[in-house]
Amino acid sequence: MAKIIALDIGGKRTGIAETDPLQMIASPRETVATDQLEVYLKDWMAKEEIEAIVLGEPLALDGGDSHNSARVREWHQKLEKLFPTLKIVLQDERFSSKMAQRAQIESGMKKKQRRQKGSLDPISAAIILRDYLEQH
Repeated sequence: MAKIIALDIGGKRTGIAETDPLQMIASPRETVATDQLEVYLKDWMAKEEIEAIVLGEPLALDGGDSHNSARVREWHQKLEKLFPTLKIVLQDERFSSKMAQRAQIESGMKKKQRRQKGSLDPISAAIILRDYLEQH
């Protein structure tokens, strides 16, 4: 089986997570600059078999759009054009950042490490991916 990846797209950084080939475990991978994401994904797709991309859909608490919704929709359309054979889906990401912060604390990560820019992003992506896997 091929992997499924998840992206937590932000204005400056994007967190990336991936499944194992059996699509059972979601693991944080890394953080990349959002302006380098397209090049990064093309390179990755050339090396590994990917079945689907899950994008964190940034909804507000009431289910409406958030400040980042338009950006994610643009990326959704861009990825569908770049990778027409892949399944590109949106997954509700409400509370993923809060859950990622809690995971950092519970894992014993030091405050200095938690403050590093980008440390939260791949964990948030893994939570988005885990939620997707649980629903499918």
